[in-house]
Amino acid sequence: MVKVGKWIARHRKLILLLGVLLAIPAVVGMGMTRVNYDLLSYLPEHLETVKGQDILVDEYGMGAFSMVVVEDMELKDVQKMEEKFSKVPHVKDVLWYDDAADLSFPVEMVPEEMRETFFRGDATMMLALFDNTTSSDEAMDAITQMREIADKRCFISGMTGVVTDIKNLCLQELPVYVVIAVLLCLLVLELTSASFLVPVLFLVSIGFAVLYNMGTNIFWGEISYVTQSLTAILQLGVTMDYSIFLLNSYEENKRRFPGEKERAMGHAIANTFKSVMASSVTTIAGFAALCFMTFALGRDLGIVMGKGVIMGVICCVTVLPALILTFDRGIEKTSHKLLIPSMDHLSGFITKHYKAWIVLFLLLLAPAIYGNSNTHIYYNIAQSLPASLPSNVANEKLSEDFDMANMHLILMDKDMDEVKKQKMLEEVGEVEGVKWTLCQNSLIGPSVPDSMIPQEIREMLKSEHCELAFVCSEYGSATDKVNAQIARIDTIVKSYDENIMVIGEAPLMKDLQDVTDVDLKMVNTVSVAAIFLIIMLTFKSISIPVILVAVIEFAIAVNMAIPYYQGISLPFVASIVIGTIQLGATVDYAILMTSRYQKERQRGRTKKEAIDIAHRVSMVSIVSSGFSFFAATFGVAIYSNVDMIGSICTLLARGALISMCVVILLLPAMFMIFDKVICKTSVGFAIEDKKYCIERM
Repeated sequence: MVKVGKWIARHRKLILLLGVLLAIPAVVGMGMTRVNYDLLSYLPEHLETVKGQDILVDEYGMGAFSMVVVEDMELKDVQKMEEKFSKVPHVKDVLWYDDAADLSFPVEMVPEEMRETFFRGDATMMLALFDNTTSSDEAMDAITQMREIADKRCFISGMTGVVTDIKNLCLQELPVYVVIAVLLCLLVLELTSASFLVPVLFLVSIGFAVLYNMGTNIFWGEISYVTQSLTAILQLGVTMDYSIFLLNSYEENKRRFPGEKERAMGHAIANTFKSVMASSVTTIAGFAALCFMTFALGRDLGIVMGKGVIMGVICCVTVLPALILTFDRGIEKTSHKLLIPSMDHLSGFITKHYKAWIVLFLLLLAPAIYGNSNTHIYYNIAQSLPASLPSNVANEKLSEDFDMANMHLILMDKDMDEVKKQKMLEEVGEVEGVKWTLCQNSLIGPSVPDSMIPQEIREMLKSEHCELAFVCSEYGSATDKVNAQIARIDTIVKSYDENIMVIGEAPLMKDLQDVTDVDLKMVNTVSVAAIFLIIMLTFKSISIPVILVAVIEFAIAVNMAIPYYQGISLPFVASIVIGTIQLGATVDYAILMTSRYQKERQRGRTKKEAIDIAHRVSMVSIVSSGFSFFAATFGVAIYSNVDMIGSICTLLARGALISMCVVILLLPAMFMIFDKVICKTSVGFAIEDKKYCIERM
C-alpha cells in the first residue's frame, strides 16, 4: 500500500484532473436521478393494500384521488370549476353532484345520503381521480395545475397534495441544508485545526465524494427524498474523521522523513487506509443493517449511505492527499496555534473520578430504558409538514366542513350479487366512525339497468372485472381509531367475499405501522450483531464488543428517551434509522480509545497507566469528531420544516454529543472495572504487569 500511496503522491495533478473530470458525469447523473416523495410507495409489494393500488391502475387507469372542498360558491360556478379540473392533463375524472342529478333539481329534495355526500352547509365536495399513482410526476403536476385554477374558496386535499407539498418544500430547502452543514462544519474544523486552509481542503475532498455518491444513484433509477436530503450531511458527518486521520499521519511522517513530502504522504496514505478501513467497516455495517427492512426505504437509505462511506474512503486516500500536497505551502502559511486549549487536565480529572461516572450511569440507566421504550411514534406523513401548507389546510377544511378525514375504497367483484352488496355496504355504514358509503347504486339506484347508467359513471365505478365503493371516515390516518375501523370493515367485507379488498391512504398507513414495527426490532438486532462481530474479530475479544456496544446502546437509549420526557412525538422513520446510524457512526469513538488502551496494555503498562494514556491521546480526536458530526446535522435540524428530516437530524446531532460524552466519561470507567475480565477474554491483549515492572528496572 505504501507504493500505491507514493504513486498517488507523485501523480497528484493527474489525480486532481481525474477527480474534476469524474465530477462532470456525477453531476449529470445526480440531475437525472428521480426523487420519490411518497414513502408509502416503499411498502412491500405482497401487501393486499399495495396489490389493490396496482389493480386500480390496471382496471380503472386510476392510481390516486383527491377530495376537493369548495366553500361559498354557487353551484353553476362549481360546475364550471369541475369542468376546468376535468380538462387538466392526467385528471381522469371528477365526480360531483351533477353526475347524479341535474343542477335544476333542488338540493333539498335529493336523498339524504347523496346530500350528505356532496353538501354540508355552504360547502360542497367533489372527488378528482388521477390516471397515475400518488407520487407520479403526472399526478403531482395535475395537483399543481388544479391549485392554479382554484381560487381561495377551493381546497384540494389527499395524499397526492401532501406529496406535492413535500416535493416543493424539499426543493426549496435542500440547497440550504448543504450550506448550513458546510458552514457549521467549517467553523468546528477551524477551531480544532492548526491551519485555516486545511478545513477548506477537507470539505472540498468530501464534496467530491458526495458528488460521486449522488451521481452513481442513477444506476438505481430513483431515491427517496429522505435519502436525498440526508446523504450530503450524513456523509459529511461520518467521513470527516478519515480526513483528520490522514492529516495527522502526514504530519507525523513529515517529522519522520524531513524534506521528503511525497514519501511522507505515501506512508500517510498507507497508514490511513488501514486505520480508515477498520473504522469505516462498522459505519457501513450500521447502514447495511437498514437493508434488512421490509420497508424498502431502509434499503434505499442503507445502500446510498453505505456507498457514500466507501466513496469517502476512496477520496480520503486519493483526492485529499493530492489537495494537501498541491496546497502544502498555503497550509504552512495559514498555520496557527490551536484555538482549543489542552485537555490533559480534564482527561486526568475524568479518569481519576471514574467511580462517579459509574454511579451516574446506574442512575440514568432505568430512566433511559423506560423513556426509550415509551417514546411516542407517529405514522401520519402529513403530520410531518407545517400546518400552513395547502394540503394540510385542505385536510383541515375537509374535517371542519364535512366531519371527514379519510376515504377508504372497497374493491369488489363487479358481478357480486346486488342484494349481498347492498347488505354488505349497510353493515360497513354502521361501523363506528363511518359517515357514509357510496357506490353506483347510491348515485343511480339499484333498479336502474346498466344500459341506462351514464357511461361516465359506469367507467368511474365499474371496470371489466371490478366495482368500487367509497367509504367516508371521520377518523384521521394512522390513528388507533381508524386502524380499528379498517380492521372491522375488512372483517365485514371478507365475510361476503374473501377476495374483496379495503384500500386507500389509511389502510396503507395501517400496513406501514405494522411493517415498520417489525422492521425496528429487526434492524436493531442485525446492526448490533454485525457490529458486535466486527469488534470481536478486530480485537480478538469476547468482552470488548460487549462493553463497547453496551456503552453506545446506552447513549442511544438516552438520546431516544429525551423526546419522551419532552412530550414530543417522533416520525416513524426517525425511530427506525437513528439506532443503527448512531451505533455505526459513533462506535468509532469507542474503538479509537480501545485501540490505544489495547496498545498500551500490550506494551506492558498497568491498567491505570494504559487507560490514562488512551483517554488523554484519544480525547481530542473524539471531541473533534463528535462536534463535527453535531455541526453537520444541528443546523439542518433547526432549519428544516419537514419533521421527517428535522427529527432525524435532531436525533443525530444530539446523539453525536451524547455518544461523545458517554465514551469520554463512561468507557474508561468500564476499562478500570473490567480490565481483568478483558485481559482474560481477549487474545494477546496485555502482558503481565510484573514483566513490565522488570523491564522498567
